[in-house]
Amino acid sequence: MPPKKVVELPPMLGRPGNNVSAGLVGLPNVGKSTTFNVLCSQNVSAENFPFCTIDPSTARVKVPDERFDHLVSAHQPKSIVPAWLTVVDIAGLVKGAHEGEGLGNAFLSHIRATDAIFHIVRVFEEKDTGVTHTEGACDPIRDLDIIRQELRMKDIDTVNKFMPEIQKDIRREPKNKAFQVSLECLEMTVAWLKEGKDVRFAVDHYKWTYKEIDLLNTLLLLTAKPAMYLVNMTEGDFFKQKNKFLGKVKEYVDKNCPGESIIPYSAEFESKMAAFETDDERAAYLGEAKVKTQLPKIVRHGYHLLRLVHFFTAGTDEVKCWTIRDPCKAPGAAGTIHTDFERGFIMAEVMHYEDWREAGSEAACKSAGKYMMKGKEYIVEDGDICFFKFNVTAEKKKEQQLPSLTPNFEFRVPSSESRGAARHRTVSPSWDACSAAACTSMGRVHPPIFSSGAGRAKCPIVLTPLQPAQTVVTIHIIFDIAA
Repeated sequence: MPPKKVVELPPMLGRPGNNVSAGLVGLPNVGKSTTFNVLCSQNVSAENFPFCTIDPSTARVKVPDERFDHLVSAHQPKSIVPAWLTVVDIAGLVKGAHEGEGLGNAFLSHIRATDAIFHIVRVFEEKDTGVTHTEGACDPIRDLDIIRQELRMKDIDTVNKFMPEIQKDIRREPKNKAFQVSLECLEMTVAWLKEGKDVRFAVDHYKWTYKEIDLLNTLLLLTAKPAMYLVNMTEGDFFKQKNKFLGKVKEYVDKNCPGESIIPYSAEFESKMAAFETDDERAAYLGEAKVKTQLPKIVRHGYHLLRLVHFFTAGTDEVKCWTIRDPCKAPGAAGTIHTDFERGFIMAEVMHYEDWREAGSEAACKSAGKYMMKGKEYIVEDGDICFFKFNVTAEKKKEQQLPSLTPNFEFRVPSSESRGAARHRTVSPSWDACSAAACTSMGRVHPPIFSSGAGRAKCPIVLTPLQPAQTVVTIHIIFDIAA
């Protein structure tokens, strides 16, 4: 029987979990707080002056998913757990933020705590809305350059502060190649940032492996986070779907941030929609304007910026939406439910959502041959309905084994000749720590090699059982020292 094909998963920047967060980033007075309010149905202050927001505001918004809604409708469960996106309203950045301008260091640390970045880009003039611009005239390309430059400069500072630690490791262990690889990765990262490029686009260029990606993930670099660009327009421009800056923003993003999304929207329009008391009023206004709200699209795109997909567990007790990174093998998906599911994974029983919907029920899906049994190498697909089987037994207790003593250790031995005075002795024992541990304070051990001296000595020996450097014990051994 040929060996099973092992699927290698690609390394990816970031470590998003089941709780995903996105930060609203931009210059002051571009509409971040207004956007936060309409996205999350909040009421934080949104005034016409810089730094209206200082402390970040955080709220959760449900991720729209018609598949989840249909599962809930079909099963009528006691508990309903959808996917959520946590949105963070971060105060406006200004030029020089990486050096502390405008409380920039605090604001940049708030960005570091998020998984993704929503760049809010303003494309309306002060004369259109009466909202002032901190840089004078409206110029979205200049604004994007300022924000991206501040994020890159902060990343350069972060890497430069970490690099001496790696250099110290290399001096301590010059033969350790892993330290040298880490240093080369950091040097390439700094060079890439100084070229005006974001770290997230360097992975494919340098073909970094898991080790380099893990190193960068520990640094939580700002430009390693995936980004999306929300172009804030006036209500009139949004109705016409035209703006003189829109083409320039798209050209800029395609050139400097290839593959990342641009969503034109109007915070002014969305605020009016949120002010209506009933859904009928909103529907009438949308019909009159002949446009659609962009909020569901923003949330959906923001959630999937991190290459996240959903699988579902569904039944009469609970319907829950689980978040995993794409691609993800079945044991990893099971581990999002509980680590025991991954550790004791046996198999996954899987139905694709479309197959289940077409069949109408789980039993009909089985009859149609669409109910599948999958093993450890199965890549969970977006919309899979999964049932995991696992078996976890209690781990056997490891027998306490003491490691062998390190050769040429030094201890203090009081000899009978010196009448209690302490003297340094160095031994190279051939006996192991287990033998030493078996000795009591009245036992006798004869090390084969001893530096000098004669007599009986009671020697404290420090031993580390089971896991080195964690649980340290000291035993006393009596030596008979031959002349």
